[in-house]
Amino acid sequence: MLLRFNFAFKVDLIALITVSWRNPRRNLLLCAGLDVVGLLVVLFFLASIWSLPLVGQLGWIFVTIVVYLLLGWLLGTYTVLGWRSLSQLRLIQRLGLCLLMTLMLVAILRWFCNPSLDIWIVFRSTQFSWLIPVIVWSFFVRVSLRRGVIQAEDPSLVLLADELDAVQALQAWQKTPKRLMPSWIPASEVAKLPGPLVLAIAPRMRKDPKYRELFEVLDQRDPRECSLTTPLSLAERQLERLPPALLPEPWLSYTEIPWNGLFSAQRQLKRVADVVLAIILLTITAPLIFLAALIIWIEDRGPMFYIQERTGLLGQPFQVLKLRTMQVAPAHAPVTWTMPDDQRITKVGRLLRRSRLDELPQLINVLRGDMSLIGPRPERPELEQELEASIRHYRKRHWMRPGLSGWAQVCSPYAASIEDSELKLSYDLYYLKHFSTWLDLLILFRTIKTVLKVAGR
Repeated sequence: MLLRFNFAFKVDLIALITVSWRNPRRNLLLCAGLDVVGLLVVLFFLASIWSLPLVGQLGWIFVTIVVYLLLGWLLGTYTVLGWRSLSQLRLIQRLGLCLLMTLMLVAILRWFCNPSLDIWIVFRSTQFSWLIPVIVWSFFVRVSLRRGVIQAEDPSLVLLADELDAVQALQAWQKTPKRLMPSWIPASEVAKLPGPLVLAIAPRMRKDPKYRELFEVLDQRDPRECSLTTPLSLAERQLERLPPALLPEPWLSYTEIPWNGLFSAQRQLKRVADVVLAIILLTITAPLIFLAALIIWIEDRGPMFYIQERTGLLGQPFQVLKLRTMQVAPAHAPVTWTMPDDQRITKVGRLLRRSRLDELPQLINVLRGDMSLIGPRPERPELEQELEASIRHYRKRHWMRPGLSGWAQVCSPYAASIEDSELKLSYDLYYLKHFSTWLDLLILFRTIKTVLKVAGR
């Protein structure tokens, strides 16, 4: 196994993999901003050559721009900033679909609103003349960002570690296959590497006396050309998760987490938002919950709802409420993982799980204070006994109130094994350390995207 890793990751200097060291959401905002610039420039150009006024058109201009950006986000035209493996053909397909959907949605809105003939911005010919050049502009913006034309050159990411630490660190990247891994090269070649460079140095190697001279040389290099960090910090920044295997013992006490402050403004805001949004969502979705429950009963005449014990805040058990998506199990059936294409899932249950609609009754748990809208997903106590024994730092996920959705749910696939649970825990630990209102909003938007795309499991 170690020899296989040794062969796979010891690459020569020319083949170094470069990936973005920047915040991916900052890149996304830059890309969206450039899209808006393109939309406005093309529009002003058309208005000038056609000698048409923009006064009175602002409402529909705003609607078209918002629709274009939201559909681009929903259809994945911005994910190219994070995944360089996406082909240009796939990018063209996504942008083309974004164009067609924008034209269609604006046409539907025009039909419903029936604006006056003075609103020339909604004419089909205007929309085509406006959006087709914008799509071309959007394509070149994304290609330029990926190739580093618009921004400065990306640094090379290099792992400096012995074989055991390198294998452990690179396994963290392997579990996130869409993210490119750092290169692992011999320590003797590191000092010769040109910048810009980010060196992830394993703590054990940092303490080794035989590498003292090497680190003295690296410490003296221009920090703008050679940035020194650790594999854990690199994973935290690039992967936005904290792999338990890379975390030291002890790590992060309860008093250090942002959630801990009793009178924390963000904590109080989170609870108020939970109650207000849960009431609003329950009011809006009550007919949908009733209809789904009725279809569940019609399919097999079984119970419409499913009540199950889960582990909550600080390990306290509570009863979670869900719409039933599986066949009724015998009373003493053993607890098992839900697998992909599990035969126990009913026909209507499959749709409910993909759209996450089966979770809606848990809004009652939110109102009761058992859960939050955003937080680590609660697990069954029977499964957690095995997980706590197998995964380091697992109990720390109980330091926050469990949620309907969470960072792990929007970033990783469904957990169907201990290995999957370890991956999800790495995202839960990241959320625990970096909890903020802004991160909750990001998770909320990504959850909405998952629901709209019916991409759950």
